[in-house]
Amino acid sequence: MELHTIDTGFFKLDGGAMFGVVPKAIWNKSNPADQNNLCTWAMRCLLIEGGDKLILVDTGIGNKQDEKFFSHYYLHGDATLDSSLAAKGFNRNDITDVFLTHLHFDHVGGAVERSGDKLLPAFKNATYWSNPQHWEWAVNPNEREKASFLKDNILPIQQSGQLKFVAAEDGVQFSKDMSIRFVYGHTDAMMLPLINYKGRSVLYMADLLPSTGHIPLPYVMAYDMFPLKTLTEKKIFLNEAVEKELVLFLEHDPINECCTLQQTEKGIRLKDAFKLSDL
Repeated sequence: MELHTIDTGFFKLDGGAMFGVVPKAIWNKSNPADQNNLCTWAMRCLLIEGGDKLILVDTGIGNKQDEKFFSHYYLHGDATLDSSLAAKGFNRNDITDVFLTHLHFDHVGGAVERSGDKLLPAFKNATYWSNPQHWEWAVNPNEREKASFLKDNILPIQQSGQLKFVAAEDGVQFSKDMSIRFVYGHTDAMMLPLINYKGRSVLYMADLLPSTGHIPLPYVMAYDMFPLKTLTEKKIFLNEAVEKELVLFLEHDPINECCTLQQTEKGIRLKDAFKLSDL
């Protein structure tokens, strides 16, 4: 089995929203904001190559929304989903499975493309995976989260017949080397892939830990639906990362792909940051 980082470019989000109650004077040191208080974030996906499967975890923001939509997020960078797949010797038609950690637009936008006046799955040979609890949460969203769940990103997957669900049960086995951990603070029933790779355990953090700048426990996003739940979940996972020496794959960190953690006098902090290819 091989794991590949798939970069899909960068976007910008409000720094205050990304760090919640933490004062700007503190978070701005690790994630400097521009004149509009916006910080740069990656949209980093993961490709799992193994046997007859080629699994893509998340898809980035895509390119089918209108100019007004994209004007809010300042997309930049040279990498795209297609160029990153091509750099690894693959294209969209090679993907057998698209595993969606959750259905917010920056994670699922690239799963659907616009073809003329139709919205179609961008990976025509793939099975798309979600879970019934999160799917229901996304297609009937609450008012606070509604702007993150775009119907154009979600419903065409189901309408195509390519959608399947995994059970929303912690530890469910998705494949021989990949199990799923469930968390409920950021959004309901977000899925974190845990992958056995080269004798290590690699945990795809999605939005539970967006970046190394979010490692201290109180650094919880204002975007989270249930921040106290996130705090509890984050504490469990950070302790586990130290105890089991997990490799954490970071979807949104603008610089660091992966990291490990260590216990310090100030609590759990960064140990090492490195590229996935360094494993």
